[in-house]
Amino acid sequence: MPKWKLITEFSFDSAHYIKDYNGPCGRMHGHNYKVKIEVQSSSLHSSEYCPHPVMVADFKSLRWAKKDVTQGGLDHCILNEVLPPEYETTAEMIAKYIYDETKKRLSPDIKLKVAVSETPNSWAEYEDD
Repeated sequence: MPKWKLITEFSFDSAHYIKDYNGPCGRMHGHNYKVKIEVQSSSLHSSEYCPHPVMVADFKSLRWAKKDVTQGGLDHCILNEVLPPEYETTAEMIAKYIYDETKKRLSPDIKLKVAVSETPNSWAEYEDD
């Protein structure tokens, strides 16, 4: 069976604080978040930008979070004010939020994995079976 895998990386700048955290992360601070999205499928699909089934997913759609917050993304926002309350602003929960929002934009048969980094040497990954 054929299988395609796409990987895209992008970044966005945002501020946040971790609620009730006893230390510097409990105060407002910012990061240049790096995001890596992997999608995998055994079939090709169309997208909102291309009507032909020629791609696993559209790179443009996968990078929605890098848009400015005024355009529906996460760039230049305070994450605590943008993410729903069930998502704390740890790297783990930001990865889950980006996963959940990206999954809504994809065909159900596409496997998805999201990784988020706040610093150059620390990543959090999220995927669902």
